[in-house]
Amino acid sequence: MRTSSRWVALVVLCVAELLVSIDNTIVNVALPSLARQLSASTSGLQWIVDAYTLVFTGLLLVGGHLGDRLGRRRALLVGLVGFGAVSVGAATTDSLAGLVSARAVMGAFAALIFPATLAIVTNIFTETRERVAAVGIWSAVAGVAVAVGPVSGGWLLEHFSWHSVFWVNVPLAAVAVLATVRWVPESRAPHAGGFDLGGVVLSVAGLTTLVWTVIEGPHHGWTSGASLAGFTAAAALLALFMVHERRVVAPVLDVTLFANRRFSAAAGAISVAFFGLFGFIFLVTQYFQAVKGYGTLAAGVRTLPFAIVIGALSPVALQVAQRIGTTVVVTGGLVLMSGGFALASTAQADSPFFGRIIASMVLMAAGLALVSGPATEAIMGALPLHQAGAGSAVNDTTRELGGTLGVAVLGSVLASLYASRVSDTAAALPSGVRDTVRSSVVGGLDAAAARRDAGLADAVRQAFLAGMHDASLVAAGATLVGAAIVAVALPARARPAQDAPPVPLAV
Repeated sequence: MRTSSRWVALVVLCVAELLVSIDNTIVNVALPSLARQLSASTSGLQWIVDAYTLVFTGLLLVGGHLGDRLGRRRALLVGLVGFGAVSVGAATTDSLAGLVSARAVMGAFAALIFPATLAIVTNIFTETRERVAAVGIWSAVAGVAVAVGPVSGGWLLEHFSWHSVFWVNVPLAAVAVLATVRWVPESRAPHAGGFDLGGVVLSVAGLTTLVWTVIEGPHHGWTSGASLAGFTAAAALLALFMVHERRVVAPVLDVTLFANRRFSAAAGAISVAFFGLFGFIFLVTQYFQAVKGYGTLAAGVRTLPFAIVIGALSPVALQVAQRIGTTVVVTGGLVLMSGGFALASTAQADSPFFGRIIASMVLMAAGLALVSGPATEAIMGALPLHQAGAGSAVNDTTRELGGTLGVAVLGSVLASLYASRVSDTAAALPSGVRDTVRSSVVGGLDAAAARRDAGLADAVRQAFLAGMHDASLVAAGATLVGAAIVAVALPARARPAQDAPPVPLAV
C-alpha cells in the first residue's frame, strides 16, 4: 500500500473512530433536558449514558473476534451502516425506554467499528516510527472526542431539540461508509479458527451484570440482597469466562496475553485513566448546568480544555515515551490525573471557571494524554502483527470498561451522597415533591423554581456539590493507586514480537 494511501486511510479510520467515540459523551450536556422531558431520575440518566457504553464494552471482544475472522473492513462497514440506521431510531423516540434501547443497539454496532479501526491502523503501518505516529494520532482522536461530544452536543441543543444529537450521526456514518469503501484495505488474522459462542455469552453476561449492579446500588442499597447477589453473579460469570477461554481453541480473549506484563499493565493504566475521566465528565457537565447555571452550549464549550490539551500532548507523549520509557510517562500521567481530581473536589458554587476548575481539567487532560498514546502503543507493540485484532479489542475493551464503570461508580457515589444530604430538607415537602427532589439535582432545582424556594435550591446545589466532591476523591484515589501499580508492573521497553506470515489480501 502506497505511503500516501496509508495516511488517507488513517484519516478515514479516525473519522469512524470519532463517530463512535463522540457518542460516549455527546449526550452528557443533554442530561438536564432529558431529565425534564423524559422524567428520568439520576439512575435513568446513568442508563442513557451507560446503555451505549455497557453494550459497546460487552461486545468489543466479540467485534474484534468477528473482524479477525470475517475481515476488519467488512466488520467496519457493517458497523457503520448499522450505527447510522439505529441513530435514526434514537432520534425519533420520545420515551426513556426507547432511548435506552436504541443506545444499547448503537453500542452493539460501535463494537464492530472501534476495534477494526486500530487493528487496521497497525496492519497498514508496519514500520515502527510510522506506527508510533499513527497510533499517536488515533489516540489523540479518541481523547479529543471526549470533549468534542459535549461541545457539539451543546451547540446542537442551543439550536435544536435533544433529538439532534442523534440525527447528526447519520450523515457522518454515510460519509465514513463511502470513504471506507474507497480508501481502507481489508485485513484479517491468519488461521483465526472458529467462533467462541460460549465466551461471547459469558463475557457479555458478566460485564452487564457487574455494571447493572453498580448503577442500581444506590437504589437497592449497597448491602442489600439484590446488590450482593449481583456482585456475586458478576464475579462468578467472569471467573467462568476466564476458565472457559483457557480451554477453547479460538477464544474471544486469549487470556495468555495477560502474562505479558507490558500488555497487562498498559491495559490496566488505560482502564483506570478512562474510569476517572468519563466519570468526571458525567459530573462536571451537570455541575456546569445545575450549579453554575450555564446553558448547554456554554457548558459544552467549557469542556474544550480537555480536547485542546489532549490533542496537543498526545503525539508528544509518544515521542517522549520512546526516549525515556513508557513507565515514567504513564505513571506520571496517572499522578497528574489524580492531582486534577483532587483539585476538582474543592470546587464550590461560586468558583470561577478560570481558576481551580480549568486547572483541574488541564491536569486531567495532560495526564490522559500521557497515558493513552504510550499505553496503547505498549499494548499493540507487545504483540505480533497477526494478533493486532486481539490487541485492539483488549485496548478498546479496557478503555470502554473503565469509562463505563467510571460513570457507574462516580455517578452512584454522587446519587448516594446527594440523596443523603438533601433528605432532611426534602422531608418537610409534600410526598410527590419530596420524591422529585431526591431523585436528581435537576428535579430538585425544578421543584425549587416552581415553589420559588431559594433555600431549597441552595440545599439541592450543596447536596450535589457534596456528592461531586466525594466522587472526585474516589477518582483521585483510583488513579493514584493505578500509578503506584504501573510504576512497579509496567516494563519501560517492549521485547521484540515475533510475527506470523501475513495473509495476502488485495489493497
